[in-house]
Amino acid sequence: MEIALYFGSFNPIHIGHLIIANQVLNRTSVNQVWLVVSPQNPFKLSQTLLNEYHRLHLVNLAIEDNEKIKASNIEFQLPKPSYTASTLVYLNEKYPEHSFRIIMGSDSFQNIVRWKNADKVIQNYRLIIYKRPGFDINNQVKANIEILEAPLLDISATYIRELIRQKKSIKYLVHEKVEKEIEESRYYQLKKIP
Repeated sequence: MEIALYFGSFNPIHIGHLIIANQVLNRTSVNQVWLVVSPQNPFKLSQTLLNEYHRLHLVNLAIEDNEKIKASNIEFQLPKPSYTASTLVYLNEKYPEHSFRIIMGSDSFQNIVRWKNADKVIQNYRLIIYKRPGFDINNQVKANIEILEAPLLDISATYIRELIRQKKSIKYLVHEKVEKEIEESRYYQLKKIP
């Protein structure tokens, strides 16, 4: 099976993530998209992250009615911070019957040379790149890329967290089940993330 891996903090998962995953299914030969929840991204501060199990739960709520999109906690059992190259080695050993591709925004693609073992990722995997506002797709690393035609949405989890802290509505920015769970569990409302 051909699987596209969409790595992210998903802090929280929002409608932009879901649209990208769905566009990958609609516009490529991929059979499934796995949303890989990263417990700790090496490029992000861990104190801004909601607990990984809460973030995984929110992802599951957002996709529970879509059998082609799966939530993955594979990085929870790997050393932290999470490095994509290490996760890919693990996934290939665990699921030799699958072939994997990687979904990333043009902002991440611009920074791919800063990744640990970036050369191995670039040489061995096809990348599905979606455009992010303000970040052109420049393939100077000569990666095997496919550019995904998808709506340009300038939605960020940072913006959503800020709205929550300001006690403003996040309706339509996140799945309604995610909105309800964030509200009921009071996620992101405190200065210090639980």
